[in-house]
Amino acid sequence: MRLLKLVPDDTNIHFLKWRVPFYVISCLLIAASWALVFTKGLNYGVDFAGGQEIRATFVGETEAPVAELRDAISALPTVENPTIQRFGQPNQVSIRVRLLDEAEGDPGFANRMSEEITNAMRAEHPDVVIDGVDSVSGKVSGEFRNTALYALLFAMLAISIYIWIRFEWQFGVGALFALFHDVSLTMGMFALLQMEFSLQIIAAILAIIGYSLNDTIVVYDRIRENLKKYRKMPMFELLDLSVNETLARTVMTSLTLLVALIPLLLFGPASLFGLVAAITLGIFVGTYSSVYMAAPILIWLGVNSDSFVPTETSADRQERKARGEV
Repeated sequence: MRLLKLVPDDTNIHFLKWRVPFYVISCLLIAASWALVFTKGLNYGVDFAGGQEIRATFVGETEAPVAELRDAISALPTVENPTIQRFGQPNQVSIRVRLLDEAEGDPGFANRMSEEITNAMRAEHPDVVIDGVDSVSGKVSGEFRNTALYALLFAMLAISIYIWIRFEWQFGVGALFALFHDVSLTMGMFALLQMEFSLQIIAAILAIIGYSLNDTIVVYDRIRENLKKYRKMPMFELLDLSVNETLARTVMTSLTLLVALIPLLLFGPASLFGLVAAITLGIFVGTYSSVYMAAPILIWLGVNSDSFVPTETSADRQERKARGEV
């Protein structure tokens, strides 16, 4: 039985031919992403903005009246832009509400807000059961934001140091830039679409960093092998060769992940949509950055065919002359 090959063995795509325009586009996208983050801001969820999460079950009803709840709860004076989603069964909902600015310094504000929301639901649906109420104060949410930011920065820094030690410093810089590219575009998507940014998304970004790093290391390892194998080959050709030799593995890994992610994105629960959307975008940008960010930057950082050739010392030269070698 003949095996299916998504990428032929003799693939010879000239990836680096378009390295300059792709780099320009990527740098513009990075700048635009951070401009959106600083101007529009991120739509922080309860984890990062502080607030209340109320889970309720509408006993005796087949489906929770989400639209009706949104209108009733939005009309409350202590509530602004509530997030109401079906959670679990069709008759169960999760109501997430951020704390207003005037809640700072008022420890009883969150409790009053929960009571008003609960009373609004019971006014039209007396049999509703409150399954749980979770509160996150403004101070705790601020600590969550700082901890999440430190986690991302330390993860990227540790990865760069590892690649620096494992390969050379140019590879560490290239990997760091590729990871910065992937994280920036993900943040830009959330700022542009104003999707809820919560601890789930931090987990998704860490997963993207792991995937992108894995793909980048595979490409870098092949580049290093080819630098030792083809010492007279021009760098552009060597990088193209290395990317083409790892292309089958890259395509198969990406498609395998997308087979699992696309159904979740289209038919999965609303509570997982942001997480799955972030990882799905990360698969595309992570694969792209490994080819068009991490590989071409090595040329601009001075990697050449002699980068992994040991430097000959005077003792080596004397020994070579003693053996009669030129």
